[in-house]
Amino acid sequence: MARKRRKLNKEMEAQIAAAHKKVEFISAMIRDITEEDIQNEYAEAFAQVHMAVKHLDELYKLEGFTEESEATLTLYNGLLTSFEEEYEL
Repeated sequence: MARKRRKLNKEMEAQIAAAHKKVEFISAMIRDITEEDIQNEYAEAFAQVHMAVKHLDELYKLEGFTEESEATLTLYNGLLTSFEEEYEL
């Protein structure tokens, strides 16, 4: 049985690439925190954001541009905004 072709979207691909860069940048900033307790607290709080972008990337690679991938992108953006408002880097 033929596999359904996934629908691609250049704008979403650009947003996913930007999300990866943002996550890498924030992760590096968290690793630069010298006090271990604070570093761990920030890393735990940022874990949800990191998991959301990872899930988004995997979902897009498997299924392409879907309602679920759009919703996951929205979730990522909301989690990132919440993290940035709550934690100062």
